[in-house]
Amino acid sequence: MRRLLKWLVLGVVVVAALAVAGWYFFLRTTPAPRAEIVETPTVSAAPGTVDGTWTVKPGSSKNFVGYRVTEKLFANVSQSTATGRTDNVTGTMKISGTTVSDVTVTADLRDLTSDNSFRDGRIRSEGLESDQFPQAKFVLTSPITLSAAPTVGQTITTQATGDFTLHGVTKSVTIELQGRWDGTTVQVVGSLPIAFSDYGISAPTAPAVASVDDDGEMELQLFFTKS
Repeated sequence: MRRLLKWLVLGVVVVAALAVAGWYFFLRTTPAPRAEIVETPTVSAAPGTVDGTWTVKPGSSKNFVGYRVTEKLFANVSQSTATGRTDNVTGTMKISGTTVSDVTVTADLRDLTSDNSFRDGRIRSEGLESDQFPQAKFVLTSPITLSAAPTVGQTITTQATGDFTLHGVTKSVTIELQGRWDGTTVQVVGSLPIAFSDYGISAPTAPAVASVDDDGEMELQLFFTKS
């Protein structure tokens, strides 16, 4: 009986060790850096040329909408930050003097990619369920009023209030943003804390391996060009 108990205990230890090792080698990830304003070279521009309609089109690796979440090993033994991004993003906005209006940004979540294909496949059918709810969308509901018209090379910090749709659920949110006009493009970066349960999302889990926090973060980095 003692020998059997010894082998049972040893078996449990081995299984636990394999679970930890499996999580470390297959799920542990080095998160992508946070979106931030890139100090691109500025070009001379005539006064007022920032006014107009600006757009984002899919396919540029500089543009992305993505997530940042915390994955945990069972019993919270250890944790890691995971990030995934899609460059399949479209966007429009209008700038007139100190007013930014008519902003719409749409991302195709089916193209979210992280450094782990297993994770990418899971969120298509669980959690975000992007096969069923492919779009995340933000629509500005109140114009953004800046303290002054943008000047070339200046980084501006502001907020955008609008309707954010995720997993088929739409909520009014306020996103913290930074913007910079370099004379040819308008760069916008920002982030939005998200409670998945607010959007009817059940965080995916993997038995004996990992779970995901209910709280996450949506990140964006967009380079708008004039239409």
